[in-house]
Amino acid sequence: CFDRGWSDGLPVVPPTETRVYRMLQGTSRTPDEVLGLMPPNLVPCTVEKVAINAVMAGCKPEYMPVVLAAVEAALDPAFCLHGLLATTWFSGPMIIVSGPVRQRIGMNWRGNVLGQGNRANATIGRALQLLVRNVGGGRPQEADMSTFGTPAKFGFCFAEDESTPWKTLGESRGFGRDHSCVTLFSADGPLGCVDQKSRAPEGLIRSLAGSLRAVAHVDLANASDAVV
Repeated sequence: CFDRGWSDGLPVVPPTETRVYRMLQGTSRTPDEVLGLMPPNLVPCTVEKVAINAVMAGCKPEYMPVVLAAVEAALDPAFCLHGLLATTWFSGPMIIVSGPVRQRIGMNWRGNVLGQGNRANATIGRALQLLVRNVGGGRPQEADMSTFGTPAKFGFCFAEDESTPWKTLGESRGFGRDHSCVTLFSADGPLGCVDQKSRAPEGLIRSLAGSLRAVAHVDLANASDAVV
């Protein structure tokens, strides 16, 4: 797998016929269904190809609906995956999962949510990156033009903590709280943003706004969005 260029640099699970068949049991969609054209080479991405790369990433079959949703979101022209690959900036897809599926497949939305230690978080994000590499041809130093890259490009996926008074990401886009949703965001690596002094909302807002000026570049404060 290393010699054939199928790996992200880490060991992968060999996608045997039996393993791919078992992975396909995680969805009712047909293996030959085409989800879209995967950039940069615009190769048709089928459900079966998603299953193959999900096996390689270490996913369980029950993760397949989330992986498929993430792929469909990445292939939506509004996400501009080709542009994300072509940029020299150090950004990649960030997957945020909302709704009941988070608990059903055992995702993490609490301690160390952006770090290691949770199989679903780690492998769902990795599966998307492997698909970009193995189906679309988005390899570093080729179509992937990122100058420095980021460790987040191995896979960046986590679940939303819905135990707050705010709307979930799904609800803010018109879905019910009982719906499972996937949100994709073109993201850099995390940047710490902590305020231990403010005792009122106004002070907290000012300090968070000041921290946001460090996103991208201090002179480009209005050039990008941010997840706080």
